[in-house]
Amino acid sequence: MVIYIINLIKGYYKMTFEFEKQNIKDVILIKPKVFTDERGFFMETYKKSVFVANNIEIDFVQDNHSKSGKNVLRGLHFQHSPFEQAKLVRCVKGKIYDVAVDIRPKSTTFKKYVKVELSQENKNMLFIPAGFAHGFISLSDEVELLYKTSKEYNLQADCGILWNDKDLDIDWGIDFEPILSDKDKNQKTLKELINEDIL
Repeated sequence: MVIYIINLIKGYYKMTFEFEKQNIKDVILIKPKVFTDERGFFMETYKKSVFVANNIEIDFVQDNHSKSGKNVLRGLHFQHSPFEQAKLVRCVKGKIYDVAVDIRPKSTTFKKYVKVELSQENKNMLFIPAGFAHGFISLSDEVELLYKTSKEYNLQADCGILWNDKDLDIDWGIDFEPILSDKDKNQKTLKELINEDIL
């Protein structure tokens, strides 16, 4: 009876989401179960008990919503210590390449990155732990992102890395010049941030 209950619980946790580990530890692609019929669809986008059972034990405290036009690149953004944010990112309109860069100097995957496609079609989400810089490139005429964060926005901790920093060598998967904010055009390199003791 105990084994049956354990298997039932495990099956329940797998029913609503699939959790796929990426090439960097703790960065996880999450595929929700989508129920569709002639009326449309229904899906759960977050359930704390299921996430905790899959080792994502985060108390999210803020939700953000961004809209971008085609070819817009936002990033690479992060908040420095002690205000680092974990994020749960999903694309509810259009399509993006989402990028998470490990900027933890003592990590074995320091300077490595994960790139995944998120779209309104695949409905996947990316969990990004604290200690990562985040950015994305818009691949459709309009893009809207919803994402949760583990800490509230802090202006004094707001920071970023130049999107095309040669030391990171990110393959954004594009053959055009992205549209950037003035802020993102003038972000510092990772090496400059290290020299300034920000990381």
